[in-house]
Amino acid sequence: MSELDVETELAKWDPQFTKRVADVLRPLVRRYFRTEVRGLENIPPAGGALLVSNHSGGQFAADVPILAVEFYEKFGYDRPIHTLSHDMLFVGPIGSVLLKTGFIRANPENAANALRSGHLVVVFPGGDYDAMRPTAQQNTIDFAERKGYVRTAIEAGVPIVPAVSIGGQENQLYLMRGTGLAKRLGPIARAARTKIVPLSFGLPFGLSLFGTFPPNLPLPTKIVTQVLEPIDIAAEFGEKPDIDEVDAHVREVMQSALDKLAGERRFPIVG
Repeated sequence: MSELDVETELAKWDPQFTKRVADVLRPLVRRYFRTEVRGLENIPPAGGALLVSNHSGGQFAADVPILAVEFYEKFGYDRPIHTLSHDMLFVGPIGSVLLKTGFIRANPENAANALRSGHLVVVFPGGDYDAMRPTAQQNTIDFAERKGYVRTAIEAGVPIVPAVSIGGQENQLYLMRGTGLAKRLGPIARAARTKIVPLSFGLPFGLSLFGTFPPNLPLPTKIVTQVLEPIDIAAEFGEKPDIDEVDAHVREVMQSALDKLAGERRFPIVG
């Protein structure tokens, strides 16, 4: 992607359009998922910051709208949230809508430009692998050994702001990621650019591949998001930080916070 393409993509963010979308989504997510977003004051008020979160809810992951509607209500629309997203999401008309609300293609150039422009950038290092984790592992932080987010923060000179969310993985019963099945499918899986073929069980159709074949509806599970204190990488790890060490620390902090949220949760779905 050229520098001009990157600048053009970031410039697609439309604060007025984003506000209209947020105003529609806010009552929906609050009522359906009974959302709570805690710790927004931990997001640095100025300068770039990389918010790193677990990803939950399969193909119906609501992490971004839940965070965004509360962020914009608290801080206004002068500073955008840019969410690093898979290229496949930008195919067709939906792509222009996503760009206008701050979604950008997940590549180093986009991330660096957004961070150096003083924006908040959201990344889910685990991606679909994390969002499709089995229900038995729903409260486990697992990025599939992806550590590029650390390098992105170091190169941009910005803090990492960890965040964790609980409840989204209860919107269906997630049976397996299907990594073995994806390997057996070989060229078919590669053509679809996927390393997983997840199987879930939900309503109204029962068993579903990717949660969309057939498309089960997400259950109205209570979702709580906790934004944690920012991590100043240089201050904590020195001028030449070890990427593995930083990644391990970020995941440890997140796992501790997620365990605490899990300890507060009394019943599945109800919260």
